[in-house]
Amino acid sequence: MSGDMTILRLGPGDLGLMDGLLAMFGTAFGEADTYGRARPSADYQRRLLGDPCFVALASVAEGRVVGGLAAYELRKFEQERSEFYIYDLAVAETHRRRGLATALIGRLKEIAAERGAYVVFVQADYGDDAAIALYSKLGTREDVLHFDIAVR
Repeated sequence: MSGDMTILRLGPGDLGLMDGLLAMFGTAFGEADTYGRARPSADYQRRLLGDPCFVALASVAEGRVVGGLAAYELRKFEQERSEFYIYDLAVAETHRRRGLATALIGRLKEIAAERGAYVVFVQADYGDDAAIALYSKLGTREDVLHFDIAVR
């Protein structure tokens, strides 16, 4: 990762950076509506960013969010340990191929180790070759099925 970027863990006072993170995700994923149309209130975002089981990391360059990661700690019931699930990870197109995604995952691994986790896991979609290559370099692949179960 180039030296002009900083990775920050967002907290309750970082609403401006959270807005930048959401905007960057929307652009990177081609889903600006999903990440911008119905953003949560400032109070909701402060509570979320204050929850130790939620991790929002933002890579900032020249005052702008250029990469980020959102993850959740899942505490296990069968043993006193947890695992971290990377929900979203993206880097702005202008900052790709610089090791930023690897650095973001590295920072999450540090946080996970501090909290006593035993693994970090992430999903990738078939056809997302860049993500699959990155995750294959960093971890062990498991082929699983994913199901969305509607609540209503």
